[in-house]
Amino acid sequence: MKTKTLLLAIATLVATGSAQAVGVGARVGTTGIGGDIGFSLAPTLLARIGYSYLNYSHTIDQTDVSYDGKLKLSNASLLLDWSPLGPFRITAGLMPNNNKLELNGRPTRSSYTLNGNTYQASDIGSLSGEVKTGNSVAPYLGIGYGNVATAGVNFYFDLGVMYMGTPKASLSAACGASLDAASCTQLHSDVAKEQQRLVDDLNGAKWFPVANIGVTIGF
Repeated sequence: MKTKTLLLAIATLVATGSAQAVGVGARVGTTGIGGDIGFSLAPTLLARIGYSYLNYSHTIDQTDVSYDGKLKLSNASLLLDWSPLGPFRITAGLMPNNNKLELNGRPTRSSYTLNGNTYQASDIGSLSGEVKTGNSVAPYLGIGYGNVATAGVNFYFDLGVMYMGTPKASLSAACGASLDAASCTQLHSDVAKEQQRLVDDLNGAKWFPVANIGVTIGF
């Protein structure tokens, strides 16, 4: 409820504020490729609405299983920029997101090791899962330079962190034809423990670093 109230307050501030200037920006960085619309609310206060996205693939070897991972970033942003010292500013707000990591396990040297037990590649029809952020709306705090609503063509950058919360993982396996019923039950038990290990090993992803740079056009 508090999150919804804060989102509504920021949206209302943008919609009803006596905007003195407006601008748009295009940026690239750790949250992906995206853009912003900025509104000047007061001489040192600006509201910013933005969105960014990026998909890329990489291999994860955090546990005894190797995963082909596809990271899908999708981040909106509702931010307030406070600039008490010229173009340098402090930024805070919320970042609604749908960030997730899709996983497909692959055997290492023709076998999988799950919870200390080894399975041949033919024993497992598929091993796949997903890791999602703990917070679908992440608080953000950072510093930066340049404001989107500044008149003319300028550049801006942001450095900060968004608190993603404890990651949530789901992992499942399909038993191969070579496994009997008891071995299949054991496989599912081992996959559940592998899922928890995956969460534990990715626990450092609670804090997501934000570093973006871009160009603005203000009116």
